[in-house]
Amino acid sequence: MPDLRGLPSVDKLLRSRRAVAWLDDFGRPLVVQALRDALADARQNARQGNSVPDEGALLEAAQHKLLCWVAPTLRGVINASGVIVHTNLGRAPLSAEALEAARAVSTGYSNLEYDLEKGRRGSRLLHAERLLTRLTGAEAALVVNNNAAAVLLALTALARRRRVVIARSQLVEIGGGFRIPDVMKQSGAILVEVGTTNRIHLHDYQQVIAAQPVKLVMRAHRSNFAIIGFTTEPTLAEIVRLAHAAKVPVLDDLGSGTLLDTAAYGLAHEPMVQESLEAGADLVCFSGDKLLGGPQAGIIVGRADLLEKLKKHPLARAVRADKLALAALSATLLHYLKDEALEKIPVWRMISAGVDAIGERARAWVARLGRGEVLIGESTVGGGSLPGESLPTRLLALDVPHVNRFLRRLRESDPPVIGRAQDGKAVFDPRTVLSEQEDALLRALEHALM
Repeated sequence: MPDLRGLPSVDKLLRSRRAVAWLDDFGRPLVVQALRDALADARQNARQGNSVPDEGALLEAAQHKLLCWVAPTLRGVINASGVIVHTNLGRAPLSAEALEAARAVSTGYSNLEYDLEKGRRGSRLLHAERLLTRLTGAEAALVVNNNAAAVLLALTALARRRRVVIARSQLVEIGGGFRIPDVMKQSGAILVEVGTTNRIHLHDYQQVIAAQPVKLVMRAHRSNFAIIGFTTEPTLAEIVRLAHAAKVPVLDDLGSGTLLDTAAYGLAHEPMVQESLEAGADLVCFSGDKLLGGPQAGIIVGRADLLEKLKKHPLARAVRADKLALAALSATLLHYLKDEALEKIPVWRMISAGVDAIGERARAWVARLGRGEVLIGESTVGGGSLPGESLPTRLLALDVPHVNRFLRRLRESDPPVIGRAQDGKAVFDPRTVLSEQEDALLRALEHALM
């Protein structure tokens, strides 16, 4: 049995120069706990036949614990993967104005639920509503914490214990296991499927609506996959005309949702919020942090009478958006209103970036690194939007041994860099790297290449 009497006490370690220096950075309680844990580990290891560490080794162990304990688990990263709306990397980066708006309402007090004109309690629900109605032409709007919550709230408030008609081809599952049938079940709505997986006809809806009472017709946009081949499906406008003739409202879940036409930038056309409203949809749900390019939010626009029911429902409080999201969303919407989305909103700046400009950046990276080559490649939108669609790009390609090990080293840098492997090389897409992050990216690459 090793002699543990040589281990120093916590008090002795605490008086060491290194531990004293830690007190300002970590606080006394955390430092004391780290020293105790380091000593406990040393005793346990010694009982298993290992040598007793000296004071320096104990302090090293304690410091490692302290750094692990205080290291944030949520960190900013450099996205060089070429996926613009990367779900795993936080989706849409915010504009400078959106960040400033969030900062302005979070570093002090705000009029989140205070009516400045009347000097009394107000409602958070009005924030961003005026901008949304002006941009989309809807009668009213409501912002909640994400689009899943928007759909759940709409179904719960309007169709609990009532029948909701939806096409079988739209019973989709998105990331994280979010399934439309499960959401309907959770809301209390009664799911009524029509048509088949690949073919849905207008008379399928007509037969169900004529045969039994229906509270709502729902359409869910297949934003993350496509059905091709022997398929048919009525348009939203046709569904709306049929439903309205039976006095049944229509809910259109766009999933991602966009206010700009993606087809103008070399992509397939993604259904726009304005188009759904023009087609007659009574409520339209979409995300704030995908193609809109703002913070995480679920947005519902449409008929004022229906939205009033949603606003008054108890679930609305549970899924409401916080002040940071409302401020950042409002600033993002202003970019659209002022016709500056392509210049100000990072997602749209990336989508609209020309391949020549991207190539210039890639060549500049090669020149700085003194190695690598520029390859033709493809970027994707991501975020459950525009499946199978891509944008032409140029890639920095590095031919390095052990590509996966190299990429892992980059992920361990500060800030972490996310690239990808392609044809045995490590590649990095300038399209998704913010200009202010270029220097940090190149420093990380230089260090990893050493």
